[in-house]
Amino acid sequence: MRIAFLEDDLPQAEVLKDWLAGAGYSCLHFETAKSFLRAFRQESFDLLVLDWELPESSGFEVLGWVREYEEWRIPILFVTHRDSEEDIVAALSAGADDYMIKPVSREVTLARVGALARRSGVSPDSQAIRQVGDFKVLVQDGAILYKDQPVDLTGKEFKLAMMLFGNVGRLLSRNHMLETVWGVGPELATRTVDTHISRIRRKLRLTPEFGWKLKAVYHHGYRLEQMVQGQ
Repeated sequence: MRIAFLEDDLPQAEVLKDWLAGAGYSCLHFETAKSFLRAFRQESFDLLVLDWELPESSGFEVLGWVREYEEWRIPILFVTHRDSEEDIVAALSAGADDYMIKPVSREVTLARVGALARRSGVSPDSQAIRQVGDFKVLVQDGAILYKDQPVDLTGKEFKLAMMLFGNVGRLLSRNHMLETVWGVGPELATRTVDTHISRIRRKLRLTPEFGWKLKAVYHHGYRLEQMVQGQ
């Protein structure tokens, strides 16, 4: 799971990054709302972790921007010193999914992050079987069935297809795919993603004649769209 973390207190940020990395999460840290939103426009993430009090723009303002201009599927967790009932209610009402008051413990933080991952479908064990159109994704078996017939996929192709099926309609960045599927950053040649996308498009028939569009978005990544009848 790829996490974007907004926190201007560097010692606290390092602690949380160590906790998340130790639990197997990829965490990108940002000190300012401006840098956070710039990355958010260019990249894709599975979870956002926000502090409230920042030197320029507040985490609450970032929350409002994300919920106004982006889809609501991405979970947002606040980790902040602000502990009033009014603040908690305001954040949750504005679109936050969970709220933690500093200081926080490692165990509780990872439990909250894991719960959000399961709820959003990001966690591999969140659903043993996923039905997407004519496809059935058998998560634990690492297999995909098309109209109940198995599709011959490599391990990497399966992981990439599962990521796309779990984010239908959402733009996924190449770097996000590289980290999730290959466990590496942008130092791996971008053609790796493009080659695998081409293969699963062909193998899974993700083309308009079969009701799908797997579109490349220039300088960003890919979006899988399910077409409506007659489109």
